[in-house]
Amino acid sequence: MTDSKRLSGVLSPVVTPFNADLSPDADRLIKQCQWLLSQNVGLAVFGTNSEANSLSVDEKIDLLVRLKEAGVDTSRMMPGTGCCALTDTVRLTAHATKLGCAGTLMLPPFYYKGVSDEGIFANFAEVIERVASESLRIYLYHIPPIAQVGFSVDLIERLVTRYPKTVVGIKDSSGDWNNTYSMLERKWDDFRVFVGSESFLLANMRNGGAGCISATANVNPAAIDDLYQNWQADNADDLQRALDEVRDTVMAYPMIPALKATVAEFGGDDAWRAVRPPLVSLDADKSAALAAALRDIGFEMPGLS
Repeated sequence: MTDSKRLSGVLSPVVTPFNADLSPDADRLIKQCQWLLSQNVGLAVFGTNSEANSLSVDEKIDLLVRLKEAGVDTSRMMPGTGCCALTDTVRLTAHATKLGCAGTLMLPPFYYKGVSDEGIFANFAEVIERVASESLRIYLYHIPPIAQVGFSVDLIERLVTRYPKTVVGIKDSSGDWNNTYSMLERKWDDFRVFVGSESFLLANMRNGGAGCISATANVNPAAIDDLYQNWQADNADDLQRALDEVRDTVMAYPMIPALKATVAEFGGDDAWRAVRPPLVSLDADKSAALAAALRDIGFEMPGLS
């Protein structure tokens, strides 16, 4: 049975702007989210490329309130709420759910390595029971290259079996198509499988996937959505190759500083270049080289500025 509340399509782990004192800049974030929505891309705020783990729970809660007050559509939002501390995850997840967010993207607690499926299951069970909301929709966040703690297919099946109306999807950022396909093969009832890069978007759609949640949706949203909408078209492979060209150009540099440099360049707003330590902004030479490389392939961000 299809659940109309479950998300699909293209979502962006929205880059977080900072003021000169490195506090979050809510006004710029609101503007960026509004632009992404205008490109038909949803909002996975507080994802990896949002510098989420450089933000406190209080900062995330404040930003969610500001987005809601500004009229940003929470039915298109999937904020990241997974923290190392169980109580932080519960607090942030409950807040996002009460604000009407369509789902939450949840990392496993990732500080301790080599933990068992049993321990991860217990963590998620505690979160679900403590939030205690029929509106809660959890999308698991599998990113072993960064977190080094993830979700086995058997663990996903156990969570879906125990909480079929709550654990409703996953973002697979393993970078391993075979891993993604192993999830798609299980065909859990209306379970939404998102790939973590648009490089796998066409393959995902051809095999019953739900879309992608991708870093470069911050800067190339309309083109990625075009492939999502037209994956059955005759030119779908050409659309995929064009997306890969943009992504490869950006990935030649550290991803988060490169995304912010691109927003700054094409939006005409240098304040976007700021990152929180320990990250470091792209220097002027690298920023110029990235902008030139993008322009050489005809890249633009219409409507941003």
